[in-house]
Amino acid sequence: MLSLVPIFTAADGTPLAYHERGRGEPLVVLPGGPMRASVYLGDLGGLDRHRRLILLDLRGTGDSAAPADPATYRCDRQVDDVEALRAHLGLERMDLLGHSAGGSLAALYAARHPRRLSRLALITTALRPLGLAASAEDRLAAARLRQGRPGFAEAFAALRDWLAGEREYDADLALFFYGRWDDAARAHAESEAPQTNEEAADRYFDPGAFDPPATRAALSALTAPVLFLAGELDGGPRPELARRAAEAFPQAELAVQPGAGHYPWLDDPEWFVRCLTAFLDGTH
Repeated sequence: MLSLVPIFTAADGTPLAYHERGRGEPLVVLPGGPMRASVYLGDLGGLDRHRRLILLDLRGTGDSAAPADPATYRCDRQVDDVEALRAHLGLERMDLLGHSAGGSLAALYAARHPRRLSRLALITTALRPLGLAASAEDRLAAARLRQGRPGFAEAFAALRDWLAGEREYDADLALFFYGRWDDAARAHAESEAPQTNEEAADRYFDPGAFDPPATRAALSALTAPVLFLAGELDGGPRPELARRAAEAFPQAELAVQPGAGHYPWLDDPEWFVRCLTAFLDGTH
């Protein structure tokens, strides 16, 4: 049976898939996780009513094939996949969005192919390529903003143990990644494990993937406008860390979404879409 999912071929021969949602000017979207299938992004809160979303399944996730060489799961090695997608779509320049760990891939792409970008949106991402990562203190401070909510004390204790390496990540910790812990957030959180390639995730942030001084130097020449969107309640990154990341880009702005966690399109879709469309359309 022929697949209805669009497929293109990476430079190393790996078949990669992407999903299209909506109509209008294309917006290429790189998922986080790391290495989570793009399905968790949904329609980005209704952004597909304004843009044609091109949602890439990174190699070894979703409908994309696993590579012959697992070393190519490394973040910097996947920059070539993004460039192959751009060429496949026939775009001279493209608007690019990276969420969470996908923001690190997007930043490396911007450093290597600055002339191929029209606009770059980085959503709740700390940017490992710049040597920035959320600390345990960051995550605990953000978690304390939820104090007083039902179940906070038990969940906070679990978060502290997880950050100390004394327990595995589980569903008890998920509420700290959402601004609103409602049924939609619970369902979204429960879908994470089956959508994630754990082997690939372990390789994605290999320290050898990053050279922060070289990346900062390359990004200093980027002329495309850049938006950093941080969630007020997010611990990875907190708004201050996102601000520090934005300073590496000549034309960057920071937007902090009130009451939002790590998935801001779920917490307040209207605010998220309004912010993104204003940036992408150049009307902000």
